[in-house]
Amino acid sequence: MGRGTLLLGVVAGAIALAPAPSAVASSDATATRSYLQANYALLRVAQRNIKASEAAYKSVQHRVTAECPQAGLNSPQNPQSTQMSNEVIGAMVLSAAKPDLAAIRTYLGAVARLHWSRASVNHAVAGYRAKLGTIFKLSVPNLCADVRSWATSGFQTVPSNTVSFDKLFLPNWVALGLVPSGIRTLEDAEGRSLAQRSNAIEVQITDVEARAVETWGDIMNELMLEP
Repeated sequence: MGRGTLLLGVVAGAIALAPAPSAVASSDATATRSYLQANYALLRVAQRNIKASEAAYKSVQHRVTAECPQAGLNSPQNPQSTQMSNEVIGAMVLSAAKPDLAAIRTYLGAVARLHWSRASVNHAVAGYRAKLGTIFKLSVPNLCADVRSWATSGFQTVPSNTVSFDKLFLPNWVALGLVPSGIRTLEDAEGRSLAQRSNAIEVQITDVEARAVETWGDIMNELMLEP
């Protein structure tokens, strides 16, 4: 067999093994619908838990007020204080997510099995899933203990707990709910409806996060920390 004949045979074999365009389209549509259903289910739980999540933000403040008011008195404003501020944010985020943890685990399991023919969509979903899975395995940090430790060092050494927490929290901090841009053209009528309803809930959650900024400020003031 000549080289040209061999190459033609390889190409023909590859074409024969490649999925038909209609099969790819059907697979993408199924994955998209399943993803949007899982995303919407997660957001619906978060929506129902909005009041509980807001109460959780406040619980961080109440604990600080009760256990360690002014623990950071006379602390400087520098990169170390920013690390402490990030820990405060992390404590709030993780506390607020506690009511949603079961739904987050369900979502992570549901989307882990999905696959698209578009690498960009696979990458976006896998990246988001990895971040969500990482951040919500973290434990809520003990703010009082860590601020006191920093103060005991004369505000020279940030606790190792704070350093390790920030390294995992900050790069993986994501909001609940993601509809990758590459998925838009794959949505059917049901998918578009789910995406629209998901977006409306995301707006509500964003409003909650905006209100949480005031609570963060109150906690920082209670601890006597500068960001």
